Amino acid sequence: MQKSKTDTMIEYLQHELLKRRSEDGLWTGFLSSSAISTAVSVFALFIEDKEKHASLIQKGIHWLHSHMLPDGSWGDSPESPSNMTATLLSYATLSATGEVPEKTRQYILNHFKGLTDQHIIKGVLSYYGKDLTFSAPILVMCALAGVISSWKEIPQLPFEVSVLPQKLFRFFKLPVVSYAIPALIAVGILRYKKGRKNAIRQSFIAPSLRILTKLQPSNGGFLEAAPLTGFVAMCMCGSGFQKHTTTQKAIEFLTDSVRDDGSWPIDTNLSSWVTALSVRALGNSIENPEYLASQIKNNAFTYKHHFTGAQEGGWGWTNLPGSVPDADDTAGALVALHILTKGKFNLHIEKGIKWLLNLQNSDGGIPTFCKGWGKLPFDKSSPDITAHTLLSFHLWKDELDPALKKKCIRSMDRMLNWMNKEQAADGSWYPLWFGDQDAKDERSPVYGTAITTEYLLEIDHPLSKEMASRGAKYLIATQNSDGGWGGAKDVPSKVTLTSKALSALAKLNDKTDIHVITKAYDYLYLKYDNNKLLNPEPIGLYFSRLWYSEELYNITFALRAIKDYKLLENSNKLNTKEAILL
Repeated sequence: MQKSKTDTMIEYLQHELLKRRSEDGLWTGFLSSSAISTAVSVFALFIEDKEKHASLIQKGIHWLHSHMLPDGSWGDSPESPSNMTATLLSYATLSATGEVPEKTRQYILNHFKGLTDQHIIKGVLSYYGKDLTFSAPILVMCALAGVISSWKEIPQLPFEVSVLPQKLFRFFKLPVVSYAIPALIAVGILRYKKGRKNAIRQSFIAPSLRILTKLQPSNGGFLEAAPLTGFVAMCMCGSGFQKHTTTQKAIEFLTDSVRDDGSWPIDTNLSSWVTALSVRALGNSIENPEYLASQIKNNAFTYKHHFTGAQEGGWGWTNLPGSVPDADDTAGALVALHILTKGKFNLHIEKGIKWLLNLQNSDGGIPTFCKGWGKLPFDKSSPDITAHTLLSFHLWKDELDPALKKKCIRSMDRMLNWMNKEQAADGSWYPLWFGDQDAKDERSPVYGTAITTEYLLEIDHPLSKEMASRGAKYLIATQNSDGGWGGAKDVPSKVTLTSKALSALAKLNDKTDIHVITKAYDYLYLKYDNNKLLNPEPIGLYFSRLWYSEELYNITFALRAIKDYKLLENSNKLNTKEAILL
């Protein structure tokens, strides 16, 4: 009997996913190389010891030149359009090494309407607004590279606050997000040393450096991120701490994480995250699920994290030393474990649930890393992360002891009420860590609405169903004529976003116009038939508007969507608990 188109696609995607599985049973994935990471890393090596690292510096410079766009600019990833940040940092690195293309100089001149300190500083600060997480390090790097001649207008970061207890940080309205404390310290100290001296502030340098050393993971890479690690390294060198242990470990991380082609990714990998996505996409198709479940359990944090002060019980985005526990990955691990163990309760589940309960903000939503910061974008409660947490609680609540179950239900009610308030009049939600670089504002309400709607439809609660119905109406209204979806209405369609929308709408069963779903399916099948289904799509956002693509997003998102479509083909009456285990 000839296989259907749907079964052929499922078989193809499952094969592509399973062949990327690592020997330890997990998935590592592959993040796109980054012009920003490469420029920052090359400059950090250059300022630390340009002779010692000459070979890596030259390979990095060659990669930058070979990935420069025709107008002399760079995008965040090789698949990205021109980007101010990537171009300015590449310009700074090439300026320091004496190899700036004239096209790049002209691009910077046109973008900032001039090349003076004032033009560049004003342009960078206006682009990033009140959040100095990335703008201050960018400007400091430009100053170290000689692109900016004066330090006077570069913001001073309050590095001395780092010596206070972490629980007090939320009260200081810090100009950086919670996970950027290493940059707060290193950039702040360098900026202080280049400005007016102050005896009180001077006295905080040594204790702040001790905090920086304590925050650094064993492999030297802050958050497993080359940009953050590179910024810390160059600032330490610029402050006269070139031989400091923290500096040398940071440099070692950069030399260890460079790719063969001379580039660096935005982060080492998202192993825990893409493993959870893979489990959700494969469901009962996974061989030896008990072993994979044990591997996921082993990656839970078993100690209070020195970086954020988070208690044990959460999961981070990778199992590497620089990872930090966060809500999305903890929820993802809990959902994956429910699939792999068929709902068999264990202590890791209890600790994970408690970890998420302790993270919930006073508004009822769930943030990424730290409770109560709430001022800057990447520390606020997020609808998609809240919905993910809600789903994990829903799956496990009946296995909890009565007291913990009661807390869970109360927490879920608060989440639902917050999400109801956050839902826009058109039914949409904005996500936190995903966007669309083709959209005018670079945001992706389609992703936020699709993923949130998908999770809500798996939860048996009247308000959940009501919000999901409004979300589905938004998705139907924003479908493009080709059957796909971009990040927002009239934005070019993408496999990743179409897959997320299809998964959400398919779960509505017979409540959705079948024509909408069929067009979405046809869009994905046409991509498959033209061998374009797995083309990289930078929809991921790292800190401060930095784009990346991850090869497993296309595979896992599309596989999940096609399976959801097949469920709809076979039965319109399958309940949500059966659907999640497909």
